[in-house]
Amino acid sequence: MRLVEAYDIERLAKIQALYQEAFPASERKPFKLMIKKREEGVMELQALENEQNEFCGLAITILYQDMVLLDYFAIAPKMRGKGTGTEAFSLLRNKYAQKRFFLEIERTDVEAENLLQRQKRKNFYLRNGLTETAMYVRLFGVEMEVLSDSCKVNFEEYKRLYADTFGENYINRHVILVSEG
Repeated sequence: MRLVEAYDIERLAKIQALYQEAFPASERKPFKLMIKKREEGVMELQALENEQNEFCGLAITILYQDMVLLDYFAIAPKMRGKGTGTEAFSLLRNKYAQKRFFLEIERTDVEAENLLQRQKRKNFYLRNGLTETAMYVRLFGVEMEVLSDSCKVNFEEYKRLYADTFGENYINRHVILVSEG
């Protein structure tokens, strides 16, 4: 398994298709915006590929100072349940080992139609070395909890990552602290 920065049209098309299939519209950023931010050097759009050069998934990150936010991570449907996610996630943690690495997931402590799926996702990340931060945010109207690679990230740093990437005014209205432990 390897991470490949996606600059070519074929890889970008595969990433975009999986991105649209794997994430609800309420959680997706415009794909063109992410490509623009990649060109500015603040985001990475990476394809996960196996030894046979098959597309296995995507990893989209936001880079800011000594922090990396894993913004989106998804495994292609035909590759799920085979250890691909664990292997890919290990690659990501190794790549960013010298950075503060964290991500958001939909809250697992509230009633939701997809609560079982949310809990499975959280358990995957906890099994693979992430820890709870006790920070809960409302991100573009969706309540999320932040998990980290045992690093400390406070809300001001978290919000600054978004503000410097997407603009202060926009973020002030759409990134809100719910609670911080």
